[in-house]
Amino acid sequence: MVSQVEAPNLDPTRHPARQIEGLVQVFTSAHRSFFTNVMAQALRLAGQGTPVLVIQFMKGGIAQGYDHPVQLGQHLDWIRCNLPRCIDSPHLEDAEHQSLTALWQYTQTVVAQGKYDLVVLDELSLAIHFGLISEIEVLALLNNRPSHVDVILTGPDMPRSLLDVADQITELRRSHQP
Repeated sequence: MVSQVEAPNLDPTRHPARQIEGLVQVFTSAHRSFFTNVMAQALRLAGQGTPVLVIQFMKGGIAQGYDHPVQLGQHLDWIRCNLPRCIDSPHLEDAEHQSLTALWQYTQTVVAQGKYDLVVLDELSLAIHFGLISEIEVLALLNNRPSHVDVILTGPDMPRSLLDVADQITELRRSHQP
């Protein structure tokens, strides 16, 4: 048996009371393996009919890129950088750097369009820390995004400037050592 929930498509110009201010959320941890909670939130919202975009800047290996998003259900697009490997250092080959730059430019464009109500920027802090994405450009993206767009930033060592503009900060810690 298959069931599908259809969410009403409310036009905010006709229903201005339904327009909600988007939030900036930060999920940070000393470890890189905490994406599960964020992905569960993205899947839950997409399942309720909310358009969601997940972008993984530091992950590669599946020759995906922004022009070939994985679609999970009707409302969730998932994009990884078009790289043959995952990025674990600031040292990239020219083609890798071009791919990451193209993904960042795509991200800025699609956020400005307001097509998605939730945008997850996974491991963005690492891309900033490695000098691959400009912190100033990220701040501009957050400040200039359409008012209804929620943005989730993830990664270790989140820059102070991004923490300062966040509406919610979640720091994940291990309670014990394995």
